Amino acid sequence: MTHISGFERSQLLLLPEAIDDYVDADNPVRFIDAFVDGLDLAAAGFNRVTPKATGRPGYAPGDLLKLYIYGYLNRTRSSRRLEAECHRNVEVIWLLRTLKPDFKTIADFRSENRVAFKAVFRQFTLLCKELKLFGRELLAVDGTRIKAVNNKDKNFTRNSLEKFIKAADERLEEYLKRLDEGDVAEAGTDGSRVKNLAEKIEALRKKRGRYGALLAELEQSGESQISLTDPDSRAMAAHTKVGVGYNIQFAVDAKNKMIVEQEVTNQVVDMGLLTQTAEPARAILDVEHIDVVADRGYFKIEDIEACEKAGMTPYVPQPQRGSSVKNGLFRKDEFRYDAASDVYVCPAGKALSRNHESTLRDLKRFHYTNPAACSACPLRVRCTTTADRRQVTRLENEATLDRMAARLKARPWVLDRRREVVEHPFGSIKQWMYQGAFLTKGLEKVRAEFSLTALAYNLRRAINIVGVEGLMAAVAA
Repeated sequence: MTHISGFERSQLLLLPEAIDDYVDADNPVRFIDAFVDGLDLAAAGFNRVTPKATGRPGYAPGDLLKLYIYGYLNRTRSSRRLEAECHRNVEVIWLLRTLKPDFKTIADFRSENRVAFKAVFRQFTLLCKELKLFGRELLAVDGTRIKAVNNKDKNFTRNSLEKFIKAADERLEEYLKRLDEGDVAEAGTDGSRVKNLAEKIEALRKKRGRYGALLAELEQSGESQISLTDPDSRAMAAHTKVGVGYNIQFAVDAKNKMIVEQEVTNQVVDMGLLTQTAEPARAILDVEHIDVVADRGYFKIEDIEACEKAGMTPYVPQPQRGSSVKNGLFRKDEFRYDAASDVYVCPAGKALSRNHESTLRDLKRFHYTNPAACSACPLRVRCTTTADRRQVTRLENEATLDRMAARLKARPWVLDRRREVVEHPFGSIKQWMYQGAFLTKGLEKVRAEFSLTALAYNLRRAINIVGVEGLMAAVAA
């Protein structure tokens, strides 16, 4: 009895096996091939869709797009690794019909067509909508940070540059003082110590000059930061664990945790990005009204009001901040607003009436006080540290926040639902897909790269839910 043995590699076969025999009918590469073939690449914005009549022939953009979708779906993003797959991976050999583009051709394709990949992501999103993979009832919005190709040491703010320049000036003053002392001490010697100090002074002056030039560039541009390796990247907030990177915004449908809309920005905080992220998702889902839930990082009254006007019902918890919270006093939400009387009722049951107004971010802000009640109030030590009264302010459009607070009180579970929905793509992209850092530099190129990432995530989810055969049937229809 012997082991099962294969053919000798040099043996000739009467009827050679076809490459198609190695790719099963339910292999995802068959859907990638059919999906890309059905796209209008010229309308999406790809270059060289129609080949030129003269010159050396180039690769069809559809073939290189298929390669990238396959690569991102299988956690291979590097152009050099994709080139290697073209030589050894049977699935890629089938997909590209034995074409073997070099790594530079592959990398240049992603760079030159960076504005077109978002359209491909949108086309697949529309296909998922046809398959009813979106519930179209609840969107969860959140952001995550992904590292850029820029070391933290190559990122500078105005404050950091001013500190560096001040430290350099102090060090220069110290070196010059030591140089003067060395001139006297080493008179009649070879002066090696003085020479070393002079070299240090010259190097420090050059470094100080670079810092000064960067500070002047910042002041001229009006930006708050400057990055040297990737100029578009920004230093993120400390709690994000990403030194310098980009802020990735998601709008995720709650039914199957699939991404409806995604955008890459270099804005450090999420505040003000709620409507900007959710409104395109609502338009793609083609619904007149949809619920949108986000965490307290998106809390901005103007943005919440714009969200309501755009046909969405926002659920954003209000962060507890301000001097009262910091000092352990009664919070503003512990004062009840009576709209009929236009007064605030304090925890002691006294009414605070409006006495004057001011302006905040082009909005009217009304101030409510009751000095007489405050002076004799037994709860005063828990309410205010000022000499005469507690003051509560209200913006002219704060009724928007009152409505949202009532919604959150009626549906508190929606905040837990948000975390469950939106953390799924975050974890999958960063852990399973190994994308903790970008490979490209520049905001437009990073957006193209992440559009491929989001497409690969949605494609994997769709395969798990309806299978390749279901996707093939949708494309064929």
